[in-house]
Amino acid sequence: LDLSNCSLHSVPPGLAEATAAIVLDLTENPLTALPNGSFLGFIHLQSLAVPLTLECPGGSDAWQDVTVDRSSRLCQGQRNACNSSVGLAWPCPENSVCAPDGPGLVQCLCDSPFHGYKCLREGTFPMLLFGGILGTATVSLSLLLWGTQRRKAKTP
Repeated sequence: LDLSNCSLHSVPPGLAEATAAIVLDLTENPLTALPNGSFLGFIHLQSLAVPLTLECPGGSDAWQDVTVDRSSRLCQGQRNACNSSVGLAWPCPENSVCAPDGPGLVQCLCDSPFHGYKCLREGTFPMLLFGGILGTATVSLSLLLWGTQRRKAKTP
């Protein structure tokens, strides 16, 4: 994806839809900063060129090789932050596993059959029970309102 020399002053909002990009060039743009989370979901990104004034997203530890030339910084080979030996391993809660989510970004995914907040719930969502209670409440309330409000309806 070549966005070089596009007069970008900030990261375009549509960039979030290009998570399948492998190579991205943002050089020769008057960018002042890359907001945190700009590259959320860019797990396939292997080569990123940014203006010299900017650092590689996630820092130099998130990339295998950072090369600086006259006008740009080239970040190559995105590292997996989950099994990085540079820092401590990312602390995911019990019953979950760490997964990369972009340069220097991670997410914790629940192991099967766990789900919910901090992966503390086991099993699947009780869809039948939820639907039954919601349906019963809706029908009961509808019948109650129909019965109480029907006498207020004008007859021709």
